Amino acid sequence: MRHVCYILLLTFPVLLTGSCNSKQKTGDEYTIASYYFPNYHVDNRNVKVHGEGWTEWELVKNARPRFEGHQQPKVPQWGYTDEADPEQMAQKIDAAADHGIDAFIFDWYYYNDGLFLQRAIHEGFMGAKNNDRIKFALMWANHDWIDIHPVDSATVMSPDGPELLYPGVISLETWDSMTDFIISEYFEHPSYWTINGAPYFSIYDLNRFLKIFGSAEETAAGIRNFRNKVKAAGFNDLHLNAVVWGRTVLPSEEMIDQEKIGEFLEGLGFTSTTSYVWVHHVKQTFPGEDYNKVKQRYMDHAERYSRKVNLPYFPNVTMGWDSSPRCDQDDTFRELRYPFTGVFLNNTPENFRQALIEMKAFLDKQLEGQKIMNINCWNEWTEGSYLEPDTIHGMAYLEAVREVFGE
Repeated sequence: MRHVCYILLLTFPVLLTGSCNSKQKTGDEYTIASYYFPNYHVDNRNVKVHGEGWTEWELVKNARPRFEGHQQPKVPQWGYTDEADPEQMAQKIDAAADHGIDAFIFDWYYYNDGLFLQRAIHEGFMGAKNNDRIKFALMWANHDWIDIHPVDSATVMSPDGPELLYPGVISLETWDSMTDFIISEYFEHPSYWTINGAPYFSIYDLNRFLKIFGSAEETAAGIRNFRNKVKAAGFNDLHLNAVVWGRTVLPSEEMIDQEKIGEFLEGLGFTSTTSYVWVHHVKQTFPGEDYNKVKQRYMDHAERYSRKVNLPYFPNVTMGWDSSPRCDQDDTFRELRYPFTGVFLNNTPENFRQALIEMKAFLDKQLEGQKIMNINCWNEWTEGSYLEPDTIHGMAYLEAVREVFGE
């Protein structure tokens, strides 16, 4: 059977003794997926807002230290790559596959007027000659897209907040055509990630998803329709995953009752749940808090949550957090709404490796059969969470994944 290992967003405690040096994965026991944020190529929408040639690398380059001990800017070892270039994407695929990452879960954007940030997948990943080395899947990032690249404190704290550019709630007609497009454009691709023959598709913002249909009953009907289309296309089923939050981060995010979330999602027709990032569950101290302290609070949450839900819960390990590059660098850095939030400190490769070890133990304790987890993130450079090599630590974060989970 194929080896499978993917990283999603939820973290759990684990105990493992001894050293782990390039061990081979055992069968389909673990699946390690890594979220991928595709805003590092030129997109026509961004050009209209930010100017010709703009990518989020501009924020990475301009970031500055905001308090004593704050490490900025982050400098990519591979340079400011163009992820829409198949050769440069091939470098990423090889590095991921060589270090135990089994799938990229792309943050995927689709609004009433169509796609956004799709070139990383359509031109980069699908054009890469080695895209059979790793699986890919979609997490529909159906949140509102607001103008925060960068943003100042006055705008963040104003009654209306940052300018809304693309609303996350789509029409029923768009939902219908979008699901047709997903099946034909992505699910049919030979490298698309399936679980037991069912393509994995994740939804980020449950509140905005529900608003498409207007009620739980109509939402369930919309999911059944999607599932029926997937089966008609020849797949065993649809693996529909829900990203669950314990607290909000982005200004547009809203909460769903956490006490009944598992029962609610199961009734709608979801297959599993997951997390995107630790800060959806843990509020870190401003201006910064030790990585290990945040990790422990997240693990405590994961233990509690996994006992509350009947659906499989795929945990997350977060490599780091620092959204200060999205703040106006000439503005005072103080605790406000996102992106004026505290950062993770001391998120060294060794501490990240220990988090992976504890997650591995959590998976061994909580999940039977295929053990699936995710990592935030392959390349969230402007949120301080990335596995790609930088000029300080090189490949050390990727090497930590390989040491714990093997190639």
